[in-house]
Order: sequence, then C-alpha cells, then structure tokens
Amino acid sequence: MYIAMNRFKVKPGSEQAFEDIWKNRDSNLRSVPGFVEFHMLKGPKNEENTLYSSHTVWASYSDFEAWTKSQAFRDSHKNAGKNDVHYDGHPQFEGFEVIHSLTLS
Repeated sequence: MYIAMNRFKVKPGSEQAFEDIWKNRDSNLRSVPGFVEFHMLKGPKNEENTLYSSHTVWASYSDFEAWTKSQAFRDSHKNAGKNDVHYDGHPQFEGFEVIHSLTLS
C-alpha cells in the first residue's frame, strides 16, 4: 500500500470555504484503479493558520503514480489555482510506503 498526503495551511477565516471546496469537488477517485480510500483531516489551529491534510490510500505506489498521470487527475485539479486565496503557502506533499499495518477485522 501507498499513502499520499498533502498538508495545507489555511488562512484564518477561510476554513469553511476550504472545507466546502473539498466536500463538493469531483475528485474522480472512485473510478481510478488502485484507489482505496480518501480522508480530509483537520488539524491544529493557531493565529497564523489551520492545518489540514488530505490522506489518500492506494493499493500500490504504481497505482498512485498512474493516477497522477491520468486525465482523471488533470480533471480533478483543473481549478486548484483558483483557491490560492485560502492558503498560507503552497501545499506540502508527503508520500509513504506502508511497511506495516493493523486493522480491527
């Protein structure tokens, strides 16, 4: 498995707009081979920003890489630049290969 994460620092007062964008966008992920699940996480808030992280689980790194080169990826990111007003800097990407996992079932 592979986990792809993007950290977003959102300007004060822009949190609801940021959350609405993510809740209402068409990510096209459900139709992508190897996609497992997606979560948008809300983290700590300070005077400068609120931290968010997108967390996408993939069956493999190659599935994630194929997604980044697909038309579905381009379609889901076509309006990303229009929302810069909400961000305190650029998103920071972090990718992780799963080396051990534990599940309830």
